[in-house]
Amino acid sequence: MLEPFLTHEGTAAVLMRDNVDTDQIIPSREMKTVSQQGLGEGLFAAERYLDPAARRVDPDFVLNRPEQVGSTILISGENFGCGSSREHAVWALKEYGIRAVIAKSFGEIFHGNCIRNGVLPVTLAPAQVDQLAAIEAPVRISINLEDQILYCSALPDWSQRFEIGEFARRLLTEGLDPITLTLTEMDRIEAFQARDAEARPWVYAND
Repeated sequence: MLEPFLTHEGTAAVLMRDNVDTDQIIPSREMKTVSQQGLGEGLFAAERYLDPAARRVDPDFVLNRPEQVGSTILISGENFGCGSSREHAVWALKEYGIRAVIAKSFGEIFHGNCIRNGVLPVTLAPAQVDQLAAIEAPVRISINLEDQILYCSALPDWSQRFEIGEFARRLLTEGLDPITLTLTEMDRIEAFQARDAEARPWVYAND
């Protein structure tokens, strides 16, 4: 069961560039575990560290700046999460503490991986993203997923509605991944199996 995403308020880090691919988000050399744990340290490792092997921090990288400590939202450009289908990219973002990514567009597979892992991908018009990115750090953003609206404390009269599919919204607001979604239908699954066992008992002979 994932943490449900209903509302969230947090500091946003701005990484304003296009085509940030999954190898930039989590380089392949950082994927040394078979679980979802232990990947947060490798997030943006090639840029976050002057020496990735020694974990010597680059103070100029956005996530390392003092005003960005504890950032839970990432703002970026076009085609964020493009490249390979590695789910590790989302796992790394999530373990670091990123709850939402706001971008002009997303790589399709990455977008789906976000939803299945409890990270909200928010697509906004380029002008809206540029407006947020231009605010002097730190940028504080509030997200209401139930109403599908974004707010920014630095822009008191600003709010922006975003679109997300109803199925994706259900997964996020209820904290469901594909397995827990299936388990919500367990009564129907068990009823089907009971009927099927009566109709085709030979199928279940070895149970």
